Amino acid sequence: MSIQSAKSEHKLAWVTGASAGIGRALALKLVREGYSVVVTARSHEKLVDLQHEAAGDGRITVLDGDVTDPKDMERVLAAIEYDHGHLSLVILNAGVAVPVRGDDLHREAFEKSFAVNLNGVVNCLLPAVAHMKAQGFGHIAIVSSVAGYGGLPTSAAYGASKAALINMAESLKFDLDRIGIRLQIICPGFVDTPGTARIRFPRPALVTSEQAADRIIAGLKSRRFEITFPRHFTYAVKLMRLLPYSLYFALIRRLTGVVTEAREAKKHAGSGEHRRQAV
Repeated sequence: MSIQSAKSEHKLAWVTGASAGIGRALALKLVREGYSVVVTARSHEKLVDLQHEAAGDGRITVLDGDVTDPKDMERVLAAIEYDHGHLSLVILNAGVAVPVRGDDLHREAFEKSFAVNLNGVVNCLLPAVAHMKAQGFGHIAIVSSVAGYGGLPTSAAYGASKAALINMAESLKFDLDRIGIRLQIICPGFVDTPGTARIRFPRPALVTSEQAADRIIAGLKSRRFEITFPRHFTYAVKLMRLLPYSLYFALIRRLTGVVTEAREAKKHAGSGEHRRQAV
């Protein structure tokens, strides 16, 4: 059952990572689409603020929890089943973007990225699939990223976790189709969120969280497996994967300003050496 075909009595959605950014915007849009929405994140206060904002449009239920804790996500799903019944739509959006530099590696950046972005999705996916399999229908959308298409500067942990989500969704689709669960993958380009604000290179084709939510809602109503936007940018990034690596790396360096940054660093290092020689 898709968002378009959901009957009014089955219009119940669960959105993770709903305290800010895309998740928050999606929760508000879904309420206006006639859904009752259960929102999950670690920040109870932000979820309550979201609940109050949506009060005039519809119903948002707060069930705060930590996606990195599988037992906690089983608890959330059990509470949804007990209090609300059939769950028709799940959007697994919770994620973190931790910048990683190859010349300053830290294990914690990888562990946190995989714990939230990959294992956090799995922790929610397992009880959601079990619930939907039992009821005989459902619609699940997993939020990945254009960073999952190929390597980008400072995205070694984030991009790897998002690439894993794409592969996982592609693999699961064969079996979930067979049991009546519709699966989609969402690969946004750059969205103006607190997480992407820390990216040091230019963010081309940047969209707001509200614009992203509008495009995701439209995509959920479509028959496409992948929801990606803005397409002129994300399709270009996909096509770049067909290039030889020498061209791919050169183009990414130019687009992200890595070449300029390297030249500036070399220039500063050279001027510092010149000053030391002068002394």
